Amino acid sequence: MLRTLSAQQLTVTISPQDLGFKDTSELANQQPNLWIGQAEAEKAARFGLSMQQPGFHLLVLGEQGSGRTSLMLNAMQVAALQLPKSPDLILLHHFPSPEKPLPVYVKSGQGAELRAEMERFIRQLARTLPALLIETGVASATQQAEMAVSSDISQATRDSVSQLLDSQLTKLKLLADDLVLEPAKFSRYIVALRQDTLENIELFQPGQDSASNDSEAVLESFLGRYRVNLLVDNRGIEAAPVIYDDDPSFQSLFGGYESSNDSSSSLADFMRLRAGNLLRAHGGMLMLHLRDIHADQQSGSQILEKLHRVLRNRHVQIEESAGTSGQSSASHFAPEALPVNVKVVLIATREEYYELQEELPDFAQYFRIKVDFAERLAANAMSYQAIGQYVASQCVQYGLKHFSADAVARLIRVMQRRIDDQLRISANFAYLHALILESAAFAGLHKSKLVELADVEAALESRQARHQYSEQQHRDSIVEGELMISVQGREVGQINGLTHIDLGDSSFGAPVRITARCYAGDEGVINIDREVEMTGPNHDKGLFILRSWLSAHFAQLTPLSLTASLVFEQEYHGVEGDSASCAELYALLSALSGLSLPQGIAVTGAVNQHGEVMPIGGVNEKIEGYFRVCQGIGLDGTQGVVIPSRNQSHLLLDNEVIQAIEEGLFHIYTMDNVLEGMALLAGVSVEAKDSEGNYQTETLMGRVQQTLERFRKDYQSNRISNISGVSS
Repeated sequence: MLRTLSAQQLTVTISPQDLGFKDTSELANQQPNLWIGQAEAEKAARFGLSMQQPGFHLLVLGEQGSGRTSLMLNAMQVAALQLPKSPDLILLHHFPSPEKPLPVYVKSGQGAELRAEMERFIRQLARTLPALLIETGVASATQQAEMAVSSDISQATRDSVSQLLDSQLTKLKLLADDLVLEPAKFSRYIVALRQDTLENIELFQPGQDSASNDSEAVLESFLGRYRVNLLVDNRGIEAAPVIYDDDPSFQSLFGGYESSNDSSSSLADFMRLRAGNLLRAHGGMLMLHLRDIHADQQSGSQILEKLHRVLRNRHVQIEESAGTSGQSSASHFAPEALPVNVKVVLIATREEYYELQEELPDFAQYFRIKVDFAERLAANAMSYQAIGQYVASQCVQYGLKHFSADAVARLIRVMQRRIDDQLRISANFAYLHALILESAAFAGLHKSKLVELADVEAALESRQARHQYSEQQHRDSIVEGELMISVQGREVGQINGLTHIDLGDSSFGAPVRITARCYAGDEGVINIDREVEMTGPNHDKGLFILRSWLSAHFAQLTPLSLTASLVFEQEYHGVEGDSASCAELYALLSALSGLSLPQGIAVTGAVNQHGEVMPIGGVNEKIEGYFRVCQGIGLDGTQGVVIPSRNQSHLLLDNEVIQAIEEGLFHIYTMDNVLEGMALLAGVSVEAKDSEGNYQTETLMGRVQQTLERFRKDYQSNRISNISGVSS
């Protein structure tokens, strides 16, 4: 049924009195519900973070601005408080197999103390051993060479060194027994260190003259083996680690080798090892964005493949990434894989996730807990109250003036317009956050105590002004006649369709002239834009549906000996979408029937094979864009728009459009079936039939049938003439 909408049906009305507060200062002391409209996502997140069994990683789906990152980080930090603190991890030189450093776990936050104690031991060793060797009568290397004396060190000297080592190492071992979680392993290391020192006493002999610097360098390099590589340091962390890697790379995730240079040339190989965030997050949680991994064009696929192995095997092997130079001095170095117990939280859009499932299904199976962030929430009193609390929390956090109830009601309507839905509110709180700050900035220009409705309107007008250049240019080209759009009078085979132009940071609607020409032939309905490959698959689908509809209504009455051409006039950037299929059909029926169409009424809507009109996107922008064109040329009370009735609940129009409709200067009609709109435009009965099943001659469809019958006769006559000409 065709309906004319009243001004009250074109938007939603939110009474400030129904919000339950006069201004947001009344809500400032209330704890805001951070998971506004995300109850299911919150439940899934808390369940997933509480699961300690391996293989239950979290996949968080949602659009940017939905709060997916900040809310999950907060939930991870809360969950981390229930987990034990993670230990530090140190690496030590492994004397039996130097290429495989010895990993030792240390109590949380205590690794630095053990490292410092080891440094003190090394410095003490470097100072006391050379002095002890002199005291016990061991000559310097230079003196020995001159005197041709054997460099063997006496047993008495070795005994003195052993006593010194035992004294120093006992202190170190006592400290380690209190700090190290694997004291037996560390004790074996101490024994090996003691033996290694005794076997290399000659390196501690003091040098003289030019040999002195060389011997000191050799000794420094030797003592480097005794240093501690603090691979994971959890100092200052009061819970299990929560790490957000916002720029993931092969090395940031899995660790790697510090490149060798002049300043580090004396470092032992194991001291060049650096932990990645997977090791740092051991015992806790790690958050990643799938998009950030894909953005690494050089290593993105390798990162996902190695992460897959880490999740499967639950250990990480530190190695050189593909981008590391093959000239590394540690290329022969093969440290053992280190166990890692970490819960990965992977953030992605739904499109990214579906692509991941298709490309790496085995990888996706490790993310068994899906946290799905809703894009919208119900427009009800509970949501209004939650948004009011959110606004209050933002005012407190940023030191802003509080918002009046009128201003909050306007913010809610903006969030509904964001998704074109009278029944729901957008969950993109990043957008709302920015609008709150902008509105507060306008409120700061005057002395009022609150952010009022006028301040929100000023922020919206300012935002529109910053993004209206493209729309203004397009509209001016129509008003000035450069783009030929008629909004007055009547024409045959011509109608205004409505397009939606999306520029990323802004979008607007604009009319486009659609024309049709028909004559006898056998090519059917041709879309010129499609023939020159300026249309997309969705538009082509709509054209095939149009052909099907035409055949279903007339093929049983008369053969379709028809060639018809449709074109979007002055359209040079391509056409996509099926929202113009109703307008195309109207132009075609007008050309076939000879009935003129009012140029002031624009049409948008997609038709299916049964003639039902389906909803389309961007309905508010399309209506407002066409209204502004009519306003620029001159409103005369005959202009308006025909839209699908299923789009009625999506209407949230500007006050300017609503006022024009109240004054009778502009009109909005809705239709369920495509022929309802044609009846309005043509001004005649559409499809009444006689007793024999033919359309009555005075109806629109009857006129079309007569034209098609004439085309059939003309086409047959032309074929006979052509055959006769060939025969003669």
